[in-house]
Amino acid sequence: MEEIYKPIWVSIIGNVLLAVLKLIVGFLYSSIALISDGVHSLSDVVTSVIGYAGIKISSKPPDKSHPFGHSRFEPLVAFLIGEALIVVSYEIGRDSLMRLLQGETIEVNGLMLAVTVVSILAKDLMFRYSVHVGKRLNSQILIADAYHHRSDVLSSVAVLIGLGAQKLGFQHGDSLAGLVVSVFLVKVALEIILENVGYLTGKAPSFEVCEEIKKRALGVSNVLGVHDLRAHYVGSKLHVELHIEVPPELSLKEAHDISEEVKRRIEEIPEVERAFVHVDIKGVTE
Repeated sequence: MEEIYKPIWVSIIGNVLLAVLKLIVGFLYSSIALISDGVHSLSDVVTSVIGYAGIKISSKPPDKSHPFGHSRFEPLVAFLIGEALIVVSYEIGRDSLMRLLQGETIEVNGLMLAVTVVSILAKDLMFRYSVHVGKRLNSQILIADAYHHRSDVLSSVAVLIGLGAQKLGFQHGDSLAGLVVSVFLVKVALEIILENVGYLTGKAPSFEVCEEIKKRALGVSNVLGVHDLRAHYVGSKLHVELHIEVPPELSLKEAHDISEEVKRRIEEIPEVERAFVHVDIKGVTE
């Protein structure tokens, strides 16, 4: 199995097990908090399946309908996961507010607290694993899915605080904690959405990446200058176009070989998928 798919499968299997555990205990003791947290975990299964499909599609080679590949599908799916986080945050906030207004109470026991702690620890491990692999492979889907795990951690922490507070006699602890979590989730979701809107609309790379591209081009022998550098994201990968200047005494083959070496060096940058190099003769005006 390719490494990029492993966090997705861990997410699917882990969320199914946690959802079943929380739903069984929640229905057994009529805990609205655990039931809603279990449904939240089931919703993560759906987004992980969507993420798996997104990675599969984005890794397809170029074809007639998508001559530059399918990499834009990855930020598109990540964008949709961000939208799902908005929905989850709304539901948590709404349910928390309703509990607060209606003054609902539950009877808390040690098993309910233990299930919540297990959920927090398991989801935190899943978050760390997914975000580690996602950043190393520059996969926006894995990173977005990782923050969905973080949302589960936060919602479970809210449940734990609420259950603990109610056990100590404070009736509205779960509701207030849920409202705080929903606000945080909106912030995370907006960050994911805005980041991937940039990838979908072909944003330019950072100044540092552009300088690295120039440095690599100028490091090739007989490259006298670089100009008209343009780069934009196609999905999570960069397409780069630039002009290099070479001495007029070079042969056509020598100039071609230089452009190929520049292309090779630029495409060694992890973020760069393709480089298009144009050769100009130094001192000759086009």
